Amino acid sequence: MKTINVVAAVIRKGDKILATQRGYGEFKDGWEFPGGKIESGERPEDALKREIKEELKADITVGEDLGTVEYDYPNFHLNMRCYMCALVSEEVTLLEHEAMKWLTADTMDSVNWLPADKPITVKIKEILQGA
Repeated sequence: MKTINVVAAVIRKGDKILATQRGYGEFKDGWEFPGGKIESGERPEDALKREIKEELKADITVGEDLGTVEYDYPNFHLNMRCYMCALVSEEVTLLEHEAMKWLTADTMDSVNWLPADKPITVKIKEILQGA
């Protein structure tokens, strides 16, 4: 099975986390943490900054490595490294997503997360509740 290596930004603002709704492809309308594929020879942190610029027209700082989610979709294996991030400025423009929401620990489960993104929400809720 083909493995796809991606990075995901858990963008935090105070007690809230940014969730985005996919606007295209097989998983259209599912909610996810923004990010994307790591290009050959690219550092994960650099891939994340590039992807967020491409998807949200925003600059971020990349912080703590939250771990890697391994998930088997029907047609591929996903290896997703997740990082806590912060926006450099408040401006976010959705270039590839249908919608976005700022979620708290209490509202984290109010969206239909994509299967690979769901496991990391448990850890994020714990982080937010400890804040």
